[in-house]
Amino acid sequence: MYINCPFCGHRHLEEFTYEGDATITWPALETQDLEAWSETVYQRRNPAGPHSEYWQHAHGCRQFLIVERNTLTHEIHQVEVAGPWAGEAQQESPEMGQ
Repeated sequence: MYINCPFCGHRHLEEFTYEGDATITWPALETQDLEAWSETVYQRRNPAGPHSEYWQHAHGCRQFLIVERNTLTHEIHQVEVAGPWAGEAQQESPEMGQ
């Protein structure tokens, strides 16, 4: 599997680290509702099909990305930069061979 990093271009999966589900809405840190935290941490969906995930380009630019990936086929539909610096990746990255 290859991920097209907006900063570094087309890179192999080995350069990236999976960082979790990008669709989770976390409770506020000051929330003392243990049931809300328990639901968020332990009751997870296991989607079959398109799903948004956080990945970090750990062996590259170290940026955090939101990757929309089909969990059945591993086909990647979209890659975005996560965080306030997302505008810095507006230029098109060069495609590197698969």
